[in-house]
Amino acid sequence: MARVCQVTGKRPITGNKVSHSNIKTKRRFLPNLQTKRFFLAEEDRWITLKLSSEAIRTINKNGLFSVVKQLRASGVSI
Repeated sequence: MARVCQVTGKRPITGNKVSHSNIKTKRRFLPNLQTKRFFLAEEDRWITLKLSSEAIRTINKNGLFSVVKQLRASGVSI
C-alpha cells in the first residue's frame, strides 16, 4: 500500500538534502502515517485506517462516523 493518508490525502513530497558544504541532493519527505484501528459503533465493526497525525486529530474533533461518511461520499471504500 502506498504512503498516502486515507483522510487528508497527504503523500510524500520531494526536496533537497543540503549538506554542510551546501551540496544539494534529492530526498523525500514522508508523511507521519500511523495504522490505526477504530471501532465504528454505528456499524458495530472495527475498521483499520492508514492516517496521518493530522487526520487522527480531525477524527478526534469531528467524530469517526462523520469522517467515514465524508470519505464514502468522495468514493473511498471503507
